Amino acid sequence: MADVISEYQRWKQQGENLRTQAKQAMESRFRELLSEAVAIAEEYRADFGAALKPPSAVTAFRYKASGKPRPKKTAKDVAPQPAAAAADPKNAKLQKRLEAARKKLAVAKAAGAPTRALEDRIYEIEDAIRLAIEPA
Repeated sequence: MADVISEYQRWKQQGENLRTQAKQAMESRFRELLSEAVAIAEEYRADFGAALKPPSAVTAFRYKASGKPRPKKTAKDVAPQPAAAAADPKNAKLQKRLEAARKKLAVAKAAGAPTRALEDRIYEIEDAIRLAIEPA
């Protein structure tokens, strides 16, 4: 039993060593590529007189990691909408506007454009729908 535990501990240590080496190699490669990109940009500016800019999708090197995974919504988490509300012409109009706004949001996300205004508009439409559905 002690042999299995010591073997596991050696394996774990080797994994940590390999992880450290991989981290260092990736950091080194990143710096090399970044230095090469800077050199190319300087050469471009010297030869053609204009600044070489990165693509719009790459404005800074940021990685946003969420702390914990989001819980998935279940059927009982989502409030059901009454069928009578869908028959209301005002609600139907709001539903169409909501679908159009969602399509615009999807297009903007795919293009890498700012989406804050569209997300706010979707929230406003959803709020108007909730208010229209709630009994007075």
